[in-house]
Amino acid sequence: MLLCLGHARAGEIALTFDDAPLQGNGFMGGMEKTQRIIKGLQAQNVEDALFFVTTGNIRDEEGAKRLKAYANAGFHLASHSHKHVSANKVDTNDYLMDFYQSHLTLQDYDNVLKLHRFPYLHYGQTQEARTKIQSHLNDLGYGFGYVTVDNFDWHINGRLLAAHRQGKQIDLEKLKQLYLETIWESIVFYDQIASTHLKQPVKHVLLLHENELAALFIGDLVAYIRSKGWKIISPAEAYKDPVLNVYSPAFSFNKQGRVAALAHEKGVDTKLLRHESENAQFLDKKLQQQQVFKSD
Repeated sequence: MLLCLGHARAGEIALTFDDAPLQGNGFMGGMEKTQRIIKGLQAQNVEDALFFVTTGNIRDEEGAKRLKAYANAGFHLASHSHKHVSANKVDTNDYLMDFYQSHLTLQDYDNVLKLHRFPYLHYGQTQEARTKIQSHLNDLGYGFGYVTVDNFDWHINGRLLAAHRQGKQIDLEKLKQLYLETIWESIVFYDQIASTHLKQPVKHVLLLHENELAALFIGDLVAYIRSKGWKIISPAEAYKDPVLNVYSPAFSFNKQGRVAALAHEKGVDTKLLRHESENAQFLDKKLQQQQVFKSD
C-alpha cells in the first residue's frame, strides 16, 4: 500500500461537489444544506469551489434557488449530466442527449464553467465510445471536470442518514473525525501516486458530494487540510495543471480519477490505484469500531 501519513508535502487542492442540488430529508432540509455549505466555505475564506450539477435534481423552485445561491456566493457550477447515467452502461447517443439536456438547463444560471464530470467517473465502455463523447463535448466547448482524489464520502453519508432514520444516537464529533481522517488519507494516497509515478507535484481536485456531511463539516475539512500545510486553490486554477490536463480516449482506467488514469497508462496495476477506504465494508467496520452510531 502506498499510504504514508507522514507524507507532508505542501500541496494544492481544489474543492468540488457532485450531484447538486441533492434533495433534503428528515435529517436536514435542502436549503439548510446549501446555506451550511456556503457558510462553512465562507467562514474559511474559500474564494471558489465548484458544484457539479445533476440537472435532473432541480425538481422545484427551491432546487433552482439553491444553485443560484452558490453562484451568488461567488462559487461556480458545471455539468454532471441530467439523470446521472453511466456512460459505460447506456448507448453513447443516449448519453450525449442526456448531457445536452444538462447543457441547456445550465444556460439559465450564472457562474457556469464549461466542464463536464462523468457520473461514476465512467467515461465510456470502449475507446470508440470515449472518442465520440469527447468529440461532441469538445464541439460544444466543454472540457472534462476530472478528479484526482476519489473517496467514499457518499457511503459514510448514507450511513449517517440511515442511522437518523433508525433513531440511533449519532456522535457528531466522532463522525467528524472519521470524515476528516478518511478524506485526508485519500488525499495523501493519490498525492503519493502522483509523486511516485508522475514524478512531479500536481494541483489536485477533491471529489466530494453536496451532501449532509459537507454541510456539517466542510469548514472543519478545509481547516484540517490547511493544518497539514496544504493550500486550497480555485478549481479553475487546478484545471490548468499541465501534467493532468491531458486526456486520450485510449485511457481505459478512469474511474479512480486522473492521477490514477495516468499512472495506469505508465503500467501501474489497478489494485495499487484505489485506497483501502474506498470500500463499504472497510468504512462500516470503522464506523462500528469508533462507535459513531449507537442504538438506545
